[in-house]
Amino acid sequence: MTLDPRKTSWGPILVLGSLWGLSEAALGMYLRQCASTVSGSLMTGAALFFLAAAWSVSPRVQALAGMVFLASFFKLFDALLLGLPVRHGAVANPIFAIVMEGAAFFLIASIVRGDLAAKPLGRFLTGGLAALVAVNVFPLVGFATGIAACKVAGTAIPLSLYYAPIAIALSALTVPGGAWAGSKAAALDLHLAPAGRARLGWVSPAAVLLCLAALTLLRLI
Repeated sequence: MTLDPRKTSWGPILVLGSLWGLSEAALGMYLRQCASTVSGSLMTGAALFFLAAAWSVSPRVQALAGMVFLASFFKLFDALLLGLPVRHGAVANPIFAIVMEGAAFFLIASIVRGDLAAKPLGRFLTGGLAALVAVNVFPLVGFATGIAACKVAGTAIPLSLYYAPIAIALSALTVPGGAWAGSKAAALDLHLAPAGRARLGWVSPAAVLLCLAALTLLRLI
């Protein structure tokens, strides 16, 4: 997972970011207040899958920033559909989590480099360590949004810490999966002729619109 001098491949990033945003909305579909049980851990695992895929396509900070922006945009669009204000626990706090997951992945992916990064063990470590960083930083959300992190009922323990082992174990599996999916997308992009890439240029914005339409349909059902 080392940095690469190639330009950022925005086509696959748009598709991956839209799918991440849609998955965030789908996993949190019934959340209106605080997260419940392991839902946050599942979202962390899903987030790191898409971030790992994007990193395999374009190992650059711009790619991860684009992913974070798109996922956050979908969360804001979902809030609009639900009629929720931005400063709501089901909106602002998940966006904070998305930003921290992106930052945590970049931090760990920048440390785990060289030959180790290309091996299953390196990707396993990247997933587990990125999740470890993300779940430990999330309790600081109250300082950023003014809305405290959800806690285990009857305790002062944040859910993100209580279910941290699940997030870490799941992310250790999803990051290798995301890296594999991203490498396949990157290989396809490299082997396409210029004319093929031009035709596929329409796929990315279409994917964004389709994911927005799917999210709207989910909220109307």
